[in-house]
Amino acid sequence: MVSREQLEKNQVWLYALALIIAAGLGLLWPESSARLDRMISFVLAILMYGMFAQIPFFRLKEALTNRKFIYALLIMNYIAVPIIVWGLTRFLPTDPSLLLGVFLVLLTPCIDYVIVFTHLGRGNEKLVLVSTPLLFVTQMLLLPIYLWLFMGKKAAEIVSVEPFLEAFLGLIVVPLVLALLTQWWSRRRLHGERFLDATAWLPVPFMALTLFVVVASQITKLYTSFDFISQVIPVYIAYMAITPVIARIVAHIFRLDTGAGRALIFSAGTRNSLVVLPFALALPEPLNGIVSAVIVTQTIVELIGELIYIRFVPKVLLRERDGRKHAK
Repeated sequence: MVSREQLEKNQVWLYALALIIAAGLGLLWPESSARLDRMISFVLAILMYGMFAQIPFFRLKEALTNRKFIYALLIMNYIAVPIIVWGLTRFLPTDPSLLLGVFLVLLTPCIDYVIVFTHLGRGNEKLVLVSTPLLFVTQMLLLPIYLWLFMGKKAAEIVSVEPFLEAFLGLIVVPLVLALLTQWWSRRRLHGERFLDATAWLPVPFMALTLFVVVASQITKLYTSFDFISQVIPVYIAYMAITPVIARIVAHIFRLDTGAGRALIFSAGTRNSLVVLPFALALPEPLNGIVSAVIVTQTIVELIGELIYIRFVPKVLLRERDGRKHAK
């Protein structure tokens, strides 16, 4: 029997397999696969609940104790990253749908599988774990501001408030409230603690299922618009190449130890594609298909990049002896 630890350790390969199978089915049987888009909201809602249930919202005070890391994390994700993203998007066409997809995915730091990647890259995953509530709240508050700064009236013309609110309530707020209630129950009852432990099985299989459903139902749109959507691939690759170097500099400025420095690098490099996907799906046709495809493209590029990160970061970018120097 597969343990949860084994499942989490091998999740990257599970996601890759899900993407390959989904792409194959979507291209071979496009009409049947397109019907899977009806399942996206349901599967996403369960995934969000499973992810939110694992975020230690009641340990926010603990996260704030390591102030150097928190300051570095906030500066990197909400000052350095937006500047990098703004600069990289200057090389893209001024098409609002293309830009919206890129901004949605690159301006939001990951709060789920970044923990596993940080662990695989020999970083301090506990720092990332306890920081997830802060990252989630801040990105939800700041994302509309960044969209307005970077796109202005164009964002308002594309984004209709009502479907966005429906997506936010149905796929973010409701799962979040249920997750908070589950955590509250687990702190007071043994049954609640067992139930919370059981929810820890949800994120990996439902992440794979979400990727499968989204890619299988959207791959035809991506394939037919590949010449258009492929323009974002160099931007995503450049982002994954530039961001770790900047994060390494920020880690040095704040004199973070090796584990914290690596955690900062992974947080900066890993983006929140599946959490912002509901917002893309809430857009009117045909924009939702294009923006979703732009976001899914980033996920594919990122998974490949993370396999490089977990070797490059500890062996080249931030080696152990650098950490001892910082700790002095």
